[in-house]
Amino acid sequence: MTDHTTVQPKVALDNVYKAYGDNVVLDDVSLHVAEGEVVAIIGPSGAGKSTFLRCTNLLEQPDSGVIRIGTHTIDSSQKHTSRELEELRRTAGMVFQSFNLFPHLTALENVSLAQRRALGRSKSEADERSRALIDRVGLSDKYDSHPARLSGGQQQRVAIARALAMDPEVMLFDEPTSALDPEVGLEVLAVMQELAEEGMTMMVVTHEMEFARSVGDRLVVMADGGIIEEGEPNRALDP
Repeated sequence: MTDHTTVQPKVALDNVYKAYGDNVVLDDVSLHVAEGEVVAIIGPSGAGKSTFLRCTNLLEQPDSGVIRIGTHTIDSSQKHTSRELEELRRTAGMVFQSFNLFPHLTALENVSLAQRRALGRSKSEADERSRALIDRVGLSDKYDSHPARLSGGQQQRVAIARALAMDPEVMLFDEPTSALDPEVGLEVLAVMQELAEEGMTMMVVTHEMEFARSVGDRLVVMADGGIIEEGEPNRALDP
């Protein structure tokens, strides 16, 4: 495992606070993630894990706190342009529990669409990049398949390819295998392990303890809107 304690963080979340009315979901939570580090986040339902992840790429706007990914910083106490928000959001690829693929588009089209709209790539450029990524997640025979013709695991791998197509600096995974049968989930976890081995910075909300133990550099335990423990996975998971 790499010693990340002295490394400039790739992701810095400082004093992130989020409430819905009187319900405090995140209570001044801070977390720094080094470049190339894999942080597994676990905790009971309602702990604030998914909200924390969604605040990282501003799918949820925190009420207060500072978020930095790479060179992009958003201070929730200040006004920011939609372009500034979008630039930070683009640095973080997100993979959800549900696959969120467009049902009327093929796998290739699903991966290419955002590249053309958000990055301005031509159709040929986007399709070339999409084929390479679909190959990378082991689905080179599925370019022209619509989501309905793909298994859940295959759909999730297309969703990973789609997130990677935006060339993110960090990948965020929110329980990516929770909707899958265990055997199918292993296919997705294998792709994630390859990404980790290639040096991708990752934050993973998961219930997969073996993945956290074998792939994670650090385990973060959340409860009641805060981080209650963190450390090297084997140490944190052992009784």
